Amino acid sequence: MPIPLSVLSTIDPVLRESAIFALLVDSPRTVVLRHDIHAEHGTLRRVVIDGTGILDDVAVELEHACLSCAVREDAIPSLADLARDGRWDDVVLALPVSAESLAVTHALSAATAPGAPLDRMRLATVVTAVDADTAEEDLLGIDSLAERGIALTDDDERSVGDALASQLEHADLVVTCSGSHTHPGLRSRCGTELVDHLRAHDSQRIDGLHEITAESLRSTTHDASAGERRCDPLHARASLCQTDHAWSLELASDRPVHPERLLERIEELGAGRLRSRGVFHVPNRADAVCHWDGAGGQLYVGTLGSWRGARPTTRLVFTGVGRGERARLRSVFEEILLTDAELADAELAWLGRPDVLEPWLGDPADLA
Repeated sequence: MPIPLSVLSTIDPVLRESAIFALLVDSPRTVVLRHDIHAEHGTLRRVVIDGTGILDDVAVELEHACLSCAVREDAIPSLADLARDGRWDDVVLALPVSAESLAVTHALSAATAPGAPLDRMRLATVVTAVDADTAEEDLLGIDSLAERGIALTDDDERSVGDALASQLEHADLVVTCSGSHTHPGLRSRCGTELVDHLRAHDSQRIDGLHEITAESLRSTTHDASAGERRCDPLHARASLCQTDHAWSLELASDRPVHPERLLERIEELGAGRLRSRGVFHVPNRADAVCHWDGAGGQLYVGTLGSWRGARPTTRLVFTGVGRGERARLRSVFEEILLTDAELADAELAWLGRPDVLEPWLGDPADLA
């Protein structure tokens, strides 16, 4: 029988250690491989832990101190050794704090294929642990990973909200905990509502670190293709859940976005205490899939390639808290779309006009 391999992601080193401890307390035949990247030294710290304590704790030099190198150069060989050892029935890979799980699981999915280095294992569950008391500020605040001291590399400019939202959107299982543990307060309930809006529609949520068990992790098999779809902005959809505090809003249209009006109003859509993602199209780049990804006061706008014969669409999904924002967002969204008159003249109106979005979308010739 293949050994179940699960992946744990967090944005909090204390929460990561607490989750590992909670898992190992009642799972004597589970082993955890924990990684931390030290970019300034070009090293990776590898720690192997089971219920008896720390079995291995070494610093490993990497060609490049990055997550992809860590997986390729150390995680896969180390996991293969653990699978061959025979002492454990379950293995957990605890990612460096703030690391996104999508790229890691993509590599692990290939490595667990028949004849691959980890063919003794199967990819079971991608799990992320979240502190519900701080989730609202973590997801919607403006702190960067560097300001929190949890950036993966010296040039990691992501916000805390970007990192946590990416973990939530990809996970099969989300575990929430509260600093008050036994008596979750209002902050905890509000944070859990926000987590429910951002986690994948087909994911599960459990409350309390005590609920993390080897059985809860091994009971599923991670679908790498489904995981990629969860994170694909083309498939972004508003949450189906209805809550008192948090909300999601999906704004969609077949019309393209007016590039100049978008640039004028972009802060009204991309800034503030919002998580937003999706795709849009513009009339002067008819075949380009334009990518929108906002969190923690930061906004990324770029291109994802060509529509490849699919019907272009504009769809942006926003998540936030409190009242009043949804009406404002709807109004701004409608105002940046092309009008009927602009649509009628769309093919000619942009000839000879400067492409104001080129600094973000790149040279149109690159799409060809």
